[in-house]
Amino acid sequence: MTKEQEHTMAKPKIATTSLAGCFGCHMSILDIDDRILQLVELIEFDKSPINDIKEFTGECLVGLVEGGCANEENVRVLQEFRKHCKILISLGDCAINGGLPAMRNTIPLQECLDEAYLNGPTVHNPSGKIPNDPEIPLLLDKVYPCHEVVKVDYHLPGCPPSADTIWQALTALLTDKPLELPYELIKYD
Repeated sequence: MTKEQEHTMAKPKIATTSLAGCFGCHMSILDIDDRILQLVELIEFDKSPINDIKEFTGECLVGLVEGGCANEENVRVLQEFRKHCKILISLGDCAINGGLPAMRNTIPLQECLDEAYLNGPTVHNPSGKIPNDPEIPLLLDKVYPCHEVVKVDYHLPGCPPSADTIWQALTALLTDKPLELPYELIKYD
């Protein structure tokens, strides 16, 4: 085995996913710009839409989860991340408090489905049926923030958190330094 292969194998792994959200937090990860080259020197991306790896290849040091849990598939993915990631981070307001998807939490689920598929002003549904294909994940009664489903170790607020906030958090965790975010990185006024 070459030194380069040994170095690559020794890199900690990071996994990312997007649940019920808009993918804006992943855009912030990409917004670290050329620092992503520094990041890939420190880590290896495992399961992530960034590299299109669909399954975990092993234990990950950090899991970044954006979005809340709106359906059973979101819950399954989040539980899988908790199982495979030593450190789990809720990334953004949807993961931390449900965000915009949680606006439906004040309306009964059946009323939401009726409006979306039967009674909405732009709905064209001659069958008059709400989709119920087994391939469609079942919706939960409400949208849950990640920490209400599994233990979450850190929360990075924002809609989305800035690239600098994500960079600071990751580099601290990867270099065994305390995760301290200055006010400038987490203020939103």
